[in-house]
Amino acid sequence: MDHAHPRPTRPTHPSAQSDRPAHSDHAAHHDHPQGAGHDTTGHDSADHAEILDLDAEVLDAPLATITAGLPLASAPRHIVDLGCGTGAGTLALLRRFPGAEVTAVDSSAVHLRRLREKAEAQGAADRVRLVRADLDARTWPGLGAPELVWASASLHHMADPADTLRRVHDLVVPGGLFAVVELDGFPRFLPGDAPAEAPGLEDRCHAALDRRHAGRVPHRGADWGPLLEAAGFTVEDRRTVAVALGPEDAGPAVGRYALTSLRRVREGAAHALSVTDLTALDRLLDTDGPHSVLRRGDLAVRTERTVWAARRT
Repeated sequence: MDHAHPRPTRPTHPSAQSDRPAHSDHAAHHDHPQGAGHDTTGHDSADHAEILDLDAEVLDAPLATITAGLPLASAPRHIVDLGCGTGAGTLALLRRFPGAEVTAVDSSAVHLRRLREKAEAQGAADRVRLVRADLDARTWPGLGAPELVWASASLHHMADPADTLRRVHDLVVPGGLFAVVELDGFPRFLPGDAPAEAPGLEDRCHAALDRRHAGRVPHRGADWGPLLEAAGFTVEDRRTVAVALGPEDAGPAVGRYALTSLRRVREGAAHALSVTDLTALDRLLDTDGPHSVLRRGDLAVRTERTVWAARRT
């Protein structure tokens, strides 16, 4: 399917579109907006960028599986990545579709700068257009006429997701595809009986985070199928990609990934943990102590991603 459209320009630096305040709910990195509709700047955004980079490094293979499974009739030439973060999706799409150009949209200058650095390191800078924008704003900047729009872990942070879906429907070319990727909560790293002094600690942390986010991020965990249909899309595929990386294949970055992630978990769950649980969690986070998560040989990564592929008919 070959639709004529203007090729995107390629500014070297992101263009500032909005400076709205950051999202107030940053308990865990998978509940951070990926630049979706809020500006993230300074220390918090830099910390988030580190987590996004680790997420991309550890979970590169599952992301490649998702991009390979998209029901596309032909390779897209123009892709828009909404809420691109530091570029995990952008770079995966560039690798999957070597003839494509990606317009990467995020509200964080820190994230976009990191994406530019990665694209330059991989020799793909001339295929990426960076746009700094608040997707909750009344109007969007010009994003061209993409055959594929990608939104990973960003839609549930939109102030009005139904409105966002309608805008995407109008943005993508007729016959084009919208790929929505959402995370099934926060990844888990420890065995179920760990740590020894507080077995099941991660389960209790996750339960506390779920309670906290229930009212603050109401679209977290939503079934996007009916909303996509209501916006005019035809949902052609919905699948869940399970990630289960054991200690032998999780890679050398898994310790840092677990450490950085569990630090964010502590920020969001500490108020609901018992003294015993909080003490055990702090021992895992003490990088100088003998019980540091960095010294565990049994770390794994367990999570799920659900993918909706919806076509503008």
